[in-house]
Amino acid sequence: MAKNVFISAGVFTREFDLSYLPEQISAVGAAIVGPTVRGPALVPTSLSTYSEYIRWFGDVFSSGSGASEQEYKYLTTYAVQEYLKYGDVITVVRTLAGNYQPAYTNIINSSSRQSQVSGASAQAASNMAFSLEALSDGDITNSGQAAGTDSGSGISADLTTAGALVSGSAYNIRWEISGVNNDRGTFDLLIRRGDDIDSRKVIIEQYSQISLDPTTANYISRVIGDMKWTLRYDSSGEPYLQKSGSYENRSRFVRVKSVNNTMNFLNANGSVRSAALTGSLPAIVSGTFAYGSEGNVTHPRAMYQDIYNNNTQGLNVAVAVSGSTAYQDAIDILANKDQYDINMLLTPGLIEGCTDHAKLITRGINMCEDRGDVFYMIDPTTHGSTVGQAQLAAEGRNTNYAAMYYPWIQIPDPDLGRNVWVPPSAVVPGVFSFNDLVAHPWYAPAGLNRGGIDIAVQTERLMTQNDRDNLYIKSVNPIASFPKTGIAVWGQKTLQKKRSALDRINVRRLLLDAKRFIAQTVKYLVFEQNTNETRARFIEIAEPYFRRVQSQQGLYDYRIVIDERNNTPDVVDRNEMRAAIYLKPAKTAEFIIVDFNVLPTGALFPLDTKE
Repeated sequence: MAKNVFISAGVFTREFDLSYLPEQISAVGAAIVGPTVRGPALVPTSLSTYSEYIRWFGDVFSSGSGASEQEYKYLTTYAVQEYLKYGDVITVVRTLAGNYQPAYTNIINSSSRQSQVSGASAQAASNMAFSLEALSDGDITNSGQAAGTDSGSGISADLTTAGALVSGSAYNIRWEISGVNNDRGTFDLLIRRGDDIDSRKVIIEQYSQISLDPTTANYISRVIGDMKWTLRYDSSGEPYLQKSGSYENRSRFVRVKSVNNTMNFLNANGSVRSAALTGSLPAIVSGTFAYGSEGNVTHPRAMYQDIYNNNTQGLNVAVAVSGSTAYQDAIDILANKDQYDINMLLTPGLIEGCTDHAKLITRGINMCEDRGDVFYMIDPTTHGSTVGQAQLAAEGRNTNYAAMYYPWIQIPDPDLGRNVWVPPSAVVPGVFSFNDLVAHPWYAPAGLNRGGIDIAVQTERLMTQNDRDNLYIKSVNPIASFPKTGIAVWGQKTLQKKRSALDRINVRRLLLDAKRFIAQTVKYLVFEQNTNETRARFIEIAEPYFRRVQSQQGLYDYRIVIDERNNTPDVVDRNEMRAAIYLKPAKTAEFIIVDFNVLPTGALFPLDTKE
């Protein structure tokens, strides 16, 4: 704004925008890295409900063969379910073994369909109207095919006489073309569930009157979407996700992989521009998806209490192409704090006591410390391990950005019809989200008020007071079982060796919350003038937050310093603005000591004596 110069009398109008409000802080939740039944691999996906998780990533699956085949759920699923009981959002990153790929299908055009009926080949790319690719990586969307059929061609499907797929399931998908209109250049596309039959179709998505003409509003790519995330590596070897495509994915199951466009199908008069274009429309056929692969997954998968170093739920993290690379990439992708706003890291299935698992856990700890706003929940031991082994696992770690819990817990699974053993990181996340719902992050997620694990049937072992003492000395948080009161987390130590306020989880999470708030709200002051007015705005933004935390018993006291004392001329000349925030965190009462004093009959109570 130009400077106003007042020389002669008059009325001069000016305007000042005093309506500025800091951006509202959005809900922040955990991030979980691990295998799922289906879904996009290595693409962080934020979900707010467990039913939404099931739609994207599935729940129950079968593994094994013959008499040994059983149904299972991944530990990822249990952790998500427990966390979202009380939490607002969770970010899921699916891991798969190397060489995985999504299933796809090619839908033949009508003219090539006629040629094939007469015996000619129709497999050339030019004979396809368009191709669809499943958004889920792996083979789960494949439909089994009998010998001699080719679902990917869009010409035939492996059907029984009732129109059902031989190996169709609720998780794979099929497609159907109908309603082809040669005069308008449109058609209908149905996405059907893999276990339906023609007489009772289960249509999970339907797209009506779509077109292969990119100049129209109902162009197939525009209606369905064609976006794809591809894992890339920069010059330093760091992974990142690159987005390709022109239209956001609106379908929950498929994206358009390629299209043989019918450009300007209708002329200015609304008539078909060329009769040859009608042959490019898809044939009225149905088909399935094929060619998807889950990569180098180990079979049978080692589940629950059977997890060991070389097989954790089918992934061998001792080998790069069999699992470790996926975990590394997932953790490194989450390191981007500008892109992924998370406050907790979960990797159920990785065990500190397993050598190759521990290498990935180290990577997770480093990521949390580098970001400075994420807390990591670590499982110290495999099922069947002793208190001493849990102590040993904790001795090798020294960080206040992570915590360990012991022992394993048995929980019921009504979907499987049996009880299963799971590590603490599959259920303790629910304790954290409950704590934050009924209290605040700066409260201890432990004890009978906020640390109860209501889903637990039993703990792997009933610990004595001596067991709990031995674990707590080594900074492992016990999970205790009390008659009549249930099972609860009975500790809240971080893995920090040095005694300080940050060796407690509630204080560490207070700092994480405070740092996140300041980072997200004060960013509006970047590139503003480094003056007293801007510093005053900093205080106006920060002061209400710390006042609220103090009123909610998170702080005993605090001070904010941002003035000439820490913004000296040389600091200002370096284009820096510095603030110092001093906090006195509230401590928890973990040890309640009660002295019973027995006095003789005639004695006075000490508090009743007067000087």
